[in-house]
Amino acid sequence: MKGLEELKDKIHEILPDLDLVIGWEQGYDGLHATPLFIKTPEDVDRLIIGPLCVHNLATYLPGLKDKKVGVIVKGCDSRAVIELLQEKLINKDNVVILGLTCDGVINLTKLGRKIGSLGAVDDVKVEGEKLNVVIGDQQHNIAFSEVKQDKCENCIYPNALVFDHFIGEPVDRVENVGAEHQSLSDFEGKSFDQRFAFWKHEMSRCIRCHACRNACPMCVCRDHCVAMTRNPHWLSQENNVAENWMFQMIHVMHLTGRCVECGECERACPMDIPLMLLRRQMNRGVREVFDYEAGIDAQNRPPLLTFKVEEDNISEREW
Repeated sequence: MKGLEELKDKIHEILPDLDLVIGWEQGYDGLHATPLFIKTPEDVDRLIIGPLCVHNLATYLPGLKDKKVGVIVKGCDSRAVIELLQEKLINKDNVVILGLTCDGVINLTKLGRKIGSLGAVDDVKVEGEKLNVVIGDQQHNIAFSEVKQDKCENCIYPNALVFDHFIGEPVDRVENVGAEHQSLSDFEGKSFDQRFAFWKHEMSRCIRCHACRNACPMCVCRDHCVAMTRNPHWLSQENNVAENWMFQMIHVMHLTGRCVECGECERACPMDIPLMLLRRQMNRGVREVFDYEAGIDAQNRPPLLTFKVEEDNISEREW
């Protein structure tokens, strides 16, 4: 992601007409970025962009719908903005979108496996195709491609799809984009018994912290979430495989036709559960049945928020 000075100049220009602009700043060490809420010109100096800026800032927009807000978005983040606009969960008149092009963001779990520990990282720089990680007197040079988030491997939309101001120059798609993600192909090569055993193991590790739900830009009913309601009482607080699996299935089904595969659920999970496997499989079904992909056209409607007497790809009368 390039164009930091251009981005800062644009924020200085539009900030007087807004309540705030949401971006990223350096976190508690050289490895982490954190969301930045820019309210004054002095705040702009703290802004950063780059492969550490993993958060999908669109997640904050529904909670700020009564304010005039600027938001910085990467390609996948912009799809979440489009989906929020489609569902009228935000008002476009109150949102100024600053679009970026993205070369990929870091997966901290992958990086931790490479360098052994994520503690006390002093600095991280991208130098060409290499990632330079400085820890004290040690430097680790790692191929950036080896520590990118999985969602970046098959990224179809590196440029923001919706924007009021685009920063930098758009990039072309890389080769082989749009192919089915390898993790899904590998998983579906297993037998049903193997798949079931896999998810039983993963759900046994879930601590039901709701981080996946809280990080998701499309989970907007958190105060009335079925995972917490007591009338009706869908889920108990018991932490076991059945209850955890029920929670995840409800979450996935509520995202049917709405998930933009930004990967925030999986990134936020403290147990590194591969939640995107469920989302990718669901999204493939939506593409095959409804010929629809979430977060592409703000004038479109998610298929499960519409009704057609006869669906084009469902032939129930022939059953």
